[in-house]
Amino acid sequence: MNIAILGYGKMGKEIEQISTERGHKIIYKIDKDSIIQDLNGVDVAINFSTPQSAFKNISNALNNSIPVICGTTGWLDNYNEVVKLSNKTNTSFLYSSNFSLGVNLFFELNKKLASIMKNHNQYKVSIEEIHHIEKLDKPSGTAIKIAEDIFEKSGYKKWSFIEDEENVIKMKSRRTNNIPGTHVLKYSSEIDSIEIKHTAKNRKGFAMGAVIAAEWIINKKGVFEMEDVINDFKI
Repeated sequence: MNIAILGYGKMGKEIEQISTERGHKIIYKIDKDSIIQDLNGVDVAINFSTPQSAFKNISNALNNSIPVICGTTGWLDNYNEVVKLSNKTNTSFLYSSNFSLGVNLFFELNKKLASIMKNHNQYKVSIEEIHHIEKLDKPSGTAIKIAEDIFEKSGYKKWSFIEDEENVIKMKSRRTNNIPGTHVLKYSSEIDSIEIKHTAKNRKGFAMGAVIAAEWIINKKGVFEMEDVINDFKI
């Protein structure tokens, strides 16, 4: 499989290493802020460029009939445009806020817990995410998805950084050195608390998931999520 890596930062380098180990060839790689034009010979593009360049990179690939795996967060104001372009060009697209298998299992736990807790209003929900200082967006795309999945299963409709807002999910974001990604979901009452937590130890899990998604999407048509990969692919 010939791969274009769009965004050759720390994640791009991890993706290159894992792709090579799995027998694939990297034929294009660009800096995280660059825009690639020539995609001849590419079977699939994996995008981890900046939020500012993500939409242009995705659009360019789809317009050249190149399937796209995207892990960049912070660009989702243009998500519906990408879906329309994917359908128009009949070229597959998969976005995930987090490609880690463990995080996607966390998502499923979150949805189940939200369904259980929806009638227990004495518990207030909070989400805390901690990442390395190079991460540009706050909160993380993963934290936003956790909140949105709770919205679907409960009476909550909004998240907020403001501590004293009522009837919203309290969101906290911290940036510190050498933290690949930690997410903590907590239900707290006056007498106890319930907590689930995912801690990434390194970037390898994210990169492996992105490469597996790239392998999975070949010869498929449509707009997908990482959940589709996990349900269908033997990892």
